[in-house]
Amino acid sequence: MPAGKSLWFRFVRRGIWGIFLAAALMFISAGTLRFWQAWAFLGISLVFPVMLFVGFQKRDPQLIERRLLKKEKASGQKLVVRLGMLIYLPCYLLPGLDHRFGWSRTWLAPVPLWLTVLAFAVLLAGQLLTFWVMDVNRFAARIVQVEAGQTVADTGPYRLVRHPMYAASSGMCLGAPLALGSWVAMPAFWLFILLLVFRLINEEQTLRRELPGYTEYCERTRYRLIPGVW
Repeated sequence: MPAGKSLWFRFVRRGIWGIFLAAALMFISAGTLRFWQAWAFLGISLVFPVMLFVGFQKRDPQLIERRLLKKEKASGQKLVVRLGMLIYLPCYLLPGLDHRFGWSRTWLAPVPLWLTVLAFAVLLAGQLLTFWVMDVNRFAARIVQVEAGQTVADTGPYRLVRHPMYAASSGMCLGAPLALGSWVAMPAFWLFILLLVFRLINEEQTLRRELPGYTEYCERTRYRLIPGVW
């Protein structure tokens, strides 16, 4: 199998699996396919992987290879992966169950349409920011690692915060439950943000230890996740 075709096959297989699992969790728990927020959510979720493959397949296929890595080396990051898998289930089961039983509508209030649309805009912005991060930092692997020849990324979004990809992911975690029309799913997505915070702190320990110049970069760029806050 040609290398390009092999990369395409593995990328699509990984992407389809993730989209299929999220779709299955939401629609099965909802008990119906008439869940327009879920369809819109899945559509927007395809934006980044399509942009990533189209944008980098020829000019930097190694970046795509890095995004396909899945075996963490550090024990702390292995724990993050396990916890992430546990949190993933309620994140997508709760919106479906909420859609079926109307918990948000009954206990609180329906998520207004304008807020749902705004949440989708946040999701799309997060996808675009993630692509920008990839374009600036070609060593942004899916796992925490330091490669030979890797240098510190300190341009573009990295001038504002040390972990712009996690900032984008955190924003998407805030927007996702509202985009899916569910107040009750918000705590599950908040847990993901806490997990991201743990991951980035653990990752910084590795980068300070193994990546030349990273400690100096941390001194220049004060904030980790939110400019002016932390």
